[in-house]
Amino acid sequence: MSSILTNTSAMVALQTLKSINSGLAKTQSDISTGKSISSAKDNSAVWAISKVMESDVAGFNAVSDALSTGKAMVGVARTATESITDILKQIKTKVVAAQDSSADTEKLQAETDQLVGQVNSILSAAQFNGVNLVNKDAADITVLGSIDRSTSGVAASRITVAAQAMDTTNAGTAAADLADGSGGTAFAVSADTFTASTILASGGDASITLGATTAAAAGDVVSLKINDFTFSYQVTAADVAGGDANDVALANLNSQIQQSIIDQTAENAAATAGGYTARSVGVSGLTLAYDPSTTAGQFDFTATADNIVIEMGVRHSSHSTGLTGLGDGGSGSSFDITSGSALSDIEDMITFGIDASAAFGASQARLEAQASFVSNLTDALKTGIGVLVDADMEAASAKLQALQVQQQLATQSLSIANQAPQNLLSLFR
Repeated sequence: MSSILTNTSAMVALQTLKSINSGLAKTQSDISTGKSISSAKDNSAVWAISKVMESDVAGFNAVSDALSTGKAMVGVARTATESITDILKQIKTKVVAAQDSSADTEKLQAETDQLVGQVNSILSAAQFNGVNLVNKDAADITVLGSIDRSTSGVAASRITVAAQAMDTTNAGTAAADLADGSGGTAFAVSADTFTASTILASGGDASITLGATTAAAAGDVVSLKINDFTFSYQVTAADVAGGDANDVALANLNSQIQQSIIDQTAENAAATAGGYTARSVGVSGLTLAYDPSTTAGQFDFTATADNIVIEMGVRHSSHSTGLTGLGDGGSGSSFDITSGSALSDIEDMITFGIDASAAFGASQARLEAQASFVSNLTDALKTGIGVLVDADMEAASAKLQALQVQQQLATQSLSIANQAPQNLLSLFR
C-alpha cells in the first residue's frame, strides 16, 4: 500500500543518514583530536583510568625534578669529599717529610696550615641550595624517589642520603652545639624518648635512667629535652675524677629545672630532690620527680596530657667526625705534623675521606638509577595512556572514506524515497 501521508521508505532512509552522519562526526573528531576517547561520554571507564594515569605521569615528572636536585646536591658533596681526600694526601706527604730529622718542620707546618685552611674552605662552600652534607652540622636528607600507588592509596617513597660530617674540631666541647643531641652519637641511653601517649599507656608514668653503660666522660653533654625546652650539663674532668659524673650531670639538670620554676613562677620551690610540676617550661599535664638514690640517678615522669615529648641522652666528646683535630688552619690551631700520632691520624682521616666519597658515590649512583627508572616508567605510562585513548589513524582514515560514500548513497536514497509520493500523481491523470 502506498500513502501520501506516511512515507516509510523516507523515514528509513532518514534514520540511516542520521546514523551515518553520527559515525562520520565521531570519525572526524577522532582525526582532528587524535583521540578515540576524548571525554567521559565516549567511554567513562576507560577515560577515568586514563586520567588517573595522566595524574601519575604529572607526579613522576615532579619526582624527576626532585631526583635531579638530589643528584646535584649529592654530587656537590661527593666532589667536596674527593677534593678533601686529595688535600689530605698532600698533608700526609708533609707528615712523612717531617719524620726526617733534617726536615724544615716550620715550613712544612706552614704549608700544612694552608692545606688545612683549604679543607675548611671546602667544607664551608660545599652546599647546594643551602644544604651542606659535609660540614659539622650536616644532617641526613631524604630525596623524593617515587610515588607508589596501591589499592590502599598513593604514598610518596623517599631515598635517604646519609650525611658525612667532616668537622675538623672536637665538637664535643661546645655545650651550645650539643644541647639538643643533634649529630654524632646522641641520646645513647637504653630508653631515650618518651611521648605522653607512651607514658599514659604504661599507667601514667615512665622513667629514664642514665646507667653505667653510658657513663659520662669529660666533655660529654647530658641533655634533657621536654618539647622545645632543653636543659643540658657538660661533664667536667672533676666530675669524672669524683666517680659520680652521671649523678652530678642529672643533679645539675634537676637544679636547672627547679631554678627555672623559681625564676619564672616566683614559687618558693626548693632546689632539692623531689616531685614538681614543670609549668616553668610551658608544658602542662607533666610532673617530674628526680631520685638521686637510684643508680646514676633517675627522672620519673607522670603525664596527663598528650602533647608531651621527652628526650634524654648523652653527646660524647670523643665522637668522631673523621677530621676531628685537624683544626681550622689558623695559628696554633692546626694539625701538628710533628706529633707522635700525626701519621696514624692523617691515615685515619684519609680513610674517612675515602669512605665518605664512596658513600656519596653510591648514593648518587642510586639516585641516577632511580631517575632512569622513573623516566622509563613515565614513558611506559604514556604508552599505556595512548593505547587506551589514542585513535587508530589508519583505521580512522579508511572509515572516513567509507562513511563519506555511505553518506552520499544515503542522501541519494532519501531523495528517491521523497519522490515516491509524486509518482502517485500519475494514477490520477
